[in-house]
Amino acid sequence: MSQQSHFRFEPFPQSKALMALRKEVRCFLGDEEKQGSWTPGPEGWAGFDRGFSKRLAARGWVGMTWPKKYGGHERTAMERHVVTEELLSAGAPVRAHWVADRQSGPVLLRFGTERQRELYLPRIAKGECTFCIGMSEAGSGSDLASVRTRAVPVEGGWRVSGAKLWTSNAHRAHMMILFARTASVEEDRRGGVSQFLVDLQSPGITINGIQNLAGESDFNEVVFDEVFIPEDMLIGTVGNGWNQVSSELTYERSGPDRWLSTYFLLRQLVAHTARQPSGSSHVATGRLVAHLWTLQRMSLSIAGMLQQGITPYTEAALVKDLGTGFEREIPDIARMVVPELERLGADHNGVLQAALERATLHAPSFSIRGGTREILRGIIAKSMGMR
Repeated sequence: MSQQSHFRFEPFPQSKALMALRKEVRCFLGDEEKQGSWTPGPEGWAGFDRGFSKRLAARGWVGMTWPKKYGGHERTAMERHVVTEELLSAGAPVRAHWVADRQSGPVLLRFGTERQRELYLPRIAKGECTFCIGMSEAGSGSDLASVRTRAVPVEGGWRVSGAKLWTSNAHRAHMMILFARTASVEEDRRGGVSQFLVDLQSPGITINGIQNLAGESDFNEVVFDEVFIPEDMLIGTVGNGWNQVSSELTYERSGPDRWLSTYFLLRQLVAHTARQPSGSSHVATGRLVAHLWTLQRMSLSIAGMLQQGITPYTEAALVKDLGTGFEREIPDIARMVVPELERLGADHNGVLQAALERATLHAPSFSIRGGTREILRGIIAKSMGMR
């Protein structure tokens, strides 16, 4: 078997216009911070603030690449990447619009009906409509083809029963894109699944909060008990859900959110190394920074591919695998560079300690969300002719 890679990572030069856009976003964030609307902290970009999302939308930074007729701004994928990178590296609270802007909107643009686009895309672009992802289930893990939530055709639509798990921000979201089985596994394991738009206020839906290891409750179980979904809420065609989800996951896996979750901790670590330099700390911290820049360049390259109309499935899987590994490595290196007694014994290390504690508790989830490492490496190996 051939083991030749088909990866297409290429340098994508940043123009003066992109650099000016970076400066514009930084000025906006600086003004917002001065006004007290947000404060950078250990949670990074995980903060949820509808008001902040609406102010971003007013600047044209939500739905950036979408057609103007749907409330978008027809900017390039590279421009969107620059804005995203600046927001996430600053730790801005973007979660209220994040899923809708990153993947739900693009799914509707590519597969949705005209009515669905007209109904939801302008609301997303204004920062007014929050989406969540209805993919994962208990007992299925990253094997989406084994989902058991079932949509049965009835007069005028579909009747759904089942449950989705680890659904981030479902308790705050207005809508969900649901991945459900519309044919039995025996009939067609991958061809028997479809996607639906679901109003989370629909009768028969129960949302149960799940507290994570850090004591936070952004995860949820969403239970569907004979929930009716109108026929015009089917996304794409019946049985095409697998292809649609594969496309959607490219957006989820390739962006800066897969290597900037613990960036706040890295900044504290770099600051500590500058205050108390040593050979070993310089080597360890420098290595992390070098990895950061490598991931940034790879992610920029993917944005360039998207701009050219290429769907980089394998490249997205590679960046996600490397990026989440990098995120998990940062707290390990921080503990090595700054021993516990040193962290606890100095006032200036208090922020570093808080960031390290949070990163340590969240790190186990980094390589799971958006697809486990095993799934991603299977995609990569297949592209190299190794399976």
